[in-house]
Amino acid sequence: MVHRRARRDRDLCVVGVRTLWRTVGDGEFFCPECGGDRNYRRRTGRRRIVLLGLPLLPRGPVAPIVECAACDSRYGMEVLDHPTTTRFSAMLRDAVHTVALAVLAAGGTESAAVRQVAVGAVRAAGFADCGEEQLLALIEALAADTGRLPGAGSGERDGLDPCGTALAIELHESLEPLAPHLAPTGREAVLLQGARIAVADGPYRPAERAVLETVGRALMICPDDTARLLAATRAAF
Repeated sequence: MVHRRARRDRDLCVVGVRTLWRTVGDGEFFCPECGGDRNYRRRTGRRRIVLLGLPLLPRGPVAPIVECAACDSRYGMEVLDHPTTTRFSAMLRDAVHTVALAVLAAGGTESAAVRQVAVGAVRAAGFADCGEEQLLALIEALAADTGRLPGAGSGERDGLDPCGTALAIELHESLEPLAPHLAPTGREAVLLQGARIAVADGPYRPAERAVLETVGRALMICPDDTARLLAATRAAF
């Protein structure tokens, strides 16, 4: 209502400058004013001098804006960088799933306790129907794709990246877009879920620690904090 009233007041000016807007696109975004997902209009505009409400001389273009279809609030295009609530939930769910798979691939799936903790983490993240069979099938597919069995050695023994290059890339691709939208406690929570899986059957294996350190870097957690969180998780078990 405030936005509409302000526009009516501008229209009543005898002489002034008005921006004439044109809608060039639409979509869904997270509106900071509404505090939730809303439809938006992407608009471009040109300024004109107006006399008694009639547009006359052009004054040039203005930067494009995003206008909320619900509350009419206007933002710069950078507001679209923030994921919608639906998209954010999916990103977080996929991140936890990827971390769980990475830890299982690094440490092996022989332990029933490890499998149980991993399944619990993935289900809590949003994959309610996920079971041990699904995780094991994904681990086998990952091993077939990389040519390396889960837990088949560490970088110190065989000269390979203990995290696995393909797996490290997947972790960065999954976690880095999410990290800026998580509070520090949220980033730590994702790392801790992976750590709990790793220590469910005892101390960290070198490959598990390498994976978790990669997770910490991708989540923009400093190495000292990553080490502290991993140590605290191990002590708790």
